[in-house]
Amino acid sequence: MATKALITGITGMVGSHLADFLLEETDWEIYGVCRWRSPLDNVDHLLERVNRKDRVFFEYADLNDQMSLYRVVSEIKPEYIFHLAAQSYPQTSFTAPIDTLNTNILGTCRLLEAVHVAMKADDKYKPVIHVCASSEVFGKIPADKKPEDGINEDCPFHPASPYAISKVGTDLVGRYYAEAFGMVVMTTRMFTHTGPRRGDVFHESTFAKQIAMIEAGMLPPVVKVGNLKSLRTYADVRDAVRAYYILVTKNPVAGEYYNIGGRYTCEVGDTLEALINMSPMKDQIKVEEDPERLRPIDADLQVPDCRKFTAHTGWEPVIPFEQTMEDLLNYWRDRVKGGHEFLTR
Repeated sequence: MATKALITGITGMVGSHLADFLLEETDWEIYGVCRWRSPLDNVDHLLERVNRKDRVFFEYADLNDQMSLYRVVSEIKPEYIFHLAAQSYPQTSFTAPIDTLNTNILGTCRLLEAVHVAMKADDKYKPVIHVCASSEVFGKIPADKKPEDGINEDCPFHPASPYAISKVGTDLVGRYYAEAFGMVVMTTRMFTHTGPRRGDVFHESTFAKQIAMIEAGMLPPVVKVGNLKSLRTYADVRDAVRAYYILVTKNPVAGEYYNIGGRYTCEVGDTLEALINMSPMKDQIKVEEDPERLRPIDADLQVPDCRKFTAHTGWEPVIPFEQTMEDLLNYWRDRVKGGHEFLTR
């Protein structure tokens, strides 16, 4: 019998890259949870395999539908569960806070309860579960209170958005199920991670998208921006999914929680400058602040201390920042050349 992995949110950036990694590096069967209305752009390259039932299977379910989750878990009984699905856009959470809290906190609880019930029905079923929280749980940390080596696992939570609050709940729900029921649940707080397929509501991706549209003559040579002073440490999404695989396969410890991130730290403005400098139109592109892109509160010191995870697993990021940004910009160039219609967000 093949090993089975379940990925919630397989149609997202991280979920699709995780599926790619597992197909390349393992012989596992991949079951992806998606809603019937989920956009399939990020998994378009997998659809032929899905149609052939070649190691990739899509299961229609919803974090807001308990019975659909129970059906998927109880029928498949995956050995590994990667819970990546979420309302994942911090800016959107300011306008849709209730949906964000419901999907991320109660949705996580619904999924873990479905696993818990399946385990009670079959005492031989003991999956390893990864719950994806977020570095946003740490929120707006004053510079004088940030640890010298970066944000570690002992830093207090101070969420700065409804999204961040929802991820605090996600984090705690995961640990609760590990401690209360002996489930092998591990939680990660991944810091900024990006690359091809990154949603255009995130700063570096909307920069790259706007530059690609400018190059194609679809926009005037002006990049609209929000706060350029926030400090970010970047990881490549392909390093991130490798970390998630190692998390569940290398001596998983029930109830543990880890900060994970890259090594390259800069201000958001430096990221924008790096992307503009990759454009043949760099001397023509101007920058303009857009008030609608500013958050009411910004988590502006997102620099991780990843020593706990590295000590346990040996994982290290290997893809350089410049390659990540170049691949992201080329992703948007390809999308624009493909004739897609876009909102200029």
